[in-house]
Parts: sequence; C-alpha cells; structure tokens
Amino acid sequence: MKCWNGVLMAGLLLVSLTGQAACSWPAWDQFKKAYISDEGRVIDPSDERKITTSEGQSYALFFALVANDPKTFTQLLSWTENNLAQGALKDHLPAWLWGRNDEHQWSVLDMNSASDADMWIVWSLLEAGRLWNKPSYSRLGQRLLKRVAKEEVAKVPGLGYMLLPGKHGFSHSPRWRFNPSYLPPQVLNRVARYSGPWVSMRDTNQRLLLETSPKGFAPDWVEWVEGKGWDLAPEQPLVGSYDAIRVYLWAGMMADNDPYKAQLLKRWQPMAQATAKSGLPPEHISVETGESKGDGPEGFSASLLPFLQGNKAQDVQRQRVLEYQPQGDAYYNDVLTLFGHGWDQKYFRFNAQGELIPNWGQVCANSH
Repeated sequence: MKCWNGVLMAGLLLVSLTGQAACSWPAWDQFKKAYISDEGRVIDPSDERKITTSEGQSYALFFALVANDPKTFTQLLSWTENNLAQGALKDHLPAWLWGRNDEHQWSVLDMNSASDADMWIVWSLLEAGRLWNKPSYSRLGQRLLKRVAKEEVAKVPGLGYMLLPGKHGFSHSPRWRFNPSYLPPQVLNRVARYSGPWVSMRDTNQRLLLETSPKGFAPDWVEWVEGKGWDLAPEQPLVGSYDAIRVYLWAGMMADNDPYKAQLLKRWQPMAQATAKSGLPPEHISVETGESKGDGPEGFSASLLPFLQGNKAQDVQRQRVLEYQPQGDAYYNDVLTLFGHGWDQKYFRFNAQGELIPNWGQVCANSH
C-alpha cells in the first residue's frame, strides 16, 4: 500500500510540475473550432474578406496560454510572425489587417500596426516564457517590447509618455489621439520591470482612464490637445461602445491589491448603475451626458462580469451569458465572452505584477 501511495503521489506531482490542466475549457475548444484555421489564423467571418487582425491573433495567444495549449500557441505565433511581421517579430511590428484583397489574393491589407495587439502579444510571450519555461518566448517578447517603445510610444507635452494606437496616424501635434482600451493596466504592470518608459506610463495611463470619464463612462476614442488637455467636447460627441467596453473588463480583472484598481471602479460606478437600472449594458452611451442607445450584445454582459463584483446586476448578466449559444459568426462578441466569462469561471486571474495565475492542475469551477 505504501508503494502504491508513493506511485500515486509521484504521479500527482508530475501532473503539477508539467502543468497539465485537470480540466478542459469547452468555450476555448469551441472558439478554436469556429474561428482558428489549422495553420493558426484567427478568421473573422463577419467580413466578406475573411479578415484576420493582429488583435485576433493576440487574444487567441492569451487564451491558448490560459488553456495550457502550447500547440495552438505555437501555431498562432508562427502564423502571426510569418504573415503579419514579415517573418520576424523581433524586427517588425505586425500589420494589423490581413485578408483577401480586391484581386482575390490573400495578403496584408493594411501595414499599419495596432498597439493593443502588440502589447498583448508581448505580454503573452513573456508569460508563456515564464509559465512554460521557454526562454525563447521571453527573449522575443522583450525584443518586441523594445520595438513598441521605439515606434508606438510618444512623449506628449503636458502629459508624458503614452501608447499611441498605432505606428502611423495618431500623432499630429498639437493633437494626439488615444484609445483608453488599448493598454490594460495588468499588461502595463507586467512590462514595468523592463527598461523603458513603462513605469512612468502607469500614472499617465491612469490619467487617461480617469480624466476621460468625467461622468463615469469611458470613451472609445479621445484626443489630447497641447496646452488645453483632453478634448471632451469635440464637434462629434464622445461615445463609449465596442471599444470602451474593454476598459471595464480590464479594470474588473485587475488584482484586488493593485493600487490603481479602486479608483477606476469608483469612477465608473455610473456604468454599473446604468447596467443595473436597464438590466442590460448600453450598446452606446454618451460620455458627456450618460444617455444611452441600444442594448449591448452578450459579450458586453460577459465583459462586465469582473467589473460588477458585489453588484446585484452581476447575477443578471451572468445568467444572460450562461444562456448564450455562440454561432461561430460573431468573432468579437465571442472574444469578449471568453475573457469575461472565463475570468468569472475562475479559469485565470492576474496578480498585482500583471502576471497570469492560471487554473492548471486545479479543479475548474465550470459553473456558479
């Protein structure tokens, strides 16, 4: 009996050390089947060009890591590098858009970069290197991070170092254009240990998030004007919608002991209240007045699950997400659902250093 117990304990230890998950993630398996090709390309079928974005590749890398799926991670990374980064991520920022062109050929459709995708790729490489003990991933992540700092970070007068949404088209002094959802605080926390502008950007990024939400609603896009500050009353009113929903998602998933989290949750309580009042998250909401239009899809409800902790509205949104049946034709909605519902089901957490705490080797909480 002692011998058998020893074998059993050794087996359990091996499972723990090799990081084999004691459970599967059905939603990830379904997502792979619906959206990811055998070569590792994430396809958005809602666009007739069957496009792939660097955003889609970056999110899938994150999910593959959470799911302890190194095979898919490798396929995704290889496709991204070979098709979006001219064969070398260490030397080129990935192009943000790929698909079928007017001549019905498959190629890059827009060479500009998307910094949110680039930062998630950096994060995924660094964390894959750490969790899977793959130094090559860590090295590549650090090389790409240096390139992001060089090509997508600007020192904005009166504000400081900021992440531009892409390499081209967002810096036209005296105006700079930003997307508050592009730099999740946990991603920034993870890279702050490396040389560069990252430590100082934690304060400037917090300013972006807080100061552009004066009434408690985050905008999709906003501009900073040198000598004036944030342009919160432009000719076209600021609206929070399909981009801004991620702002609440990232904040809700921050570690509870992150010193920046409480401020963010407090500032955005009007969004929680609006959701609780109507029963559904608003699809579009005025940043200036709080007036809403339309009901957000199921992915919006999933995005708010981490954000609504302790709020009665969380149970309503959770039930809606549980009843949602993905059809394989709503890429972005399903991405938001994987993030928010995956967190809610305890498949992953982040610590205050921005590191992933995966659910490998533990019993999964597949339902509430």
